[in-house]
Amino acid sequence: MTQPVAAYELAQVNIARLKAPLDSPRLKDFVEALDPVNAVADAADGFVWRLQSDSGNATDVPVFGDDWLIVNMSTWRDTNALTAFMYQGRHRELLGRRREWFERLEEAMTVLWWVPAGHRPSVAEAEGRLLHLRANGPTPYAFTLRTSFPPQGGLPVAGPVAGSGAHAAEDLGCPV
Repeated sequence: MTQPVAAYELAQVNIARLKAPLDSPRLKDFVEALDPVNAVADAADGFVWRLQSDSGNATDVPVFGDDWLIVNMSTWRDTNALTAFMYQGRHRELLGRRREWFERLEEAMTVLWWVPAGHRPSVAEAEGRLLHLRANGPTPYAFTLRTSFPPQGGLPVAGPVAGSGAHAAEDLGCPV
């Protein structure tokens, strides 16, 4: 029996401020991990799409007009699929090292929102959602894994982020 086609997909964007240039020795391990981690994401259950340029990743895609910011944006079947990918394998290892490569920022750098199935969000759309989250907190328009909303709005679904340990999902700072 086939599963019904979902009307919505989960979009996520994660922005991080580099501590050093991408071609520096300090970021060598991060840069070398991009292709393998992206390949795992591409094959993950529930993965739909990810932003990438001709480089195969999105490290050269401008965001907020700041050359020191890099962006990761993708769409997933749902929050469970995204969470399962984030907290396992090589991606989990990189999360543990994110402070080596990215500045710790006080403002939200990760946001989630629902998009119609097949929609590919733009960086401008993601910037708007992130600014909305910063200004208003989690809402059906822009939310976090800690306080998520079902497709088409509704009441928030609050609860612990599986596998997050001491690291909040909203503070990933590791765009891989």
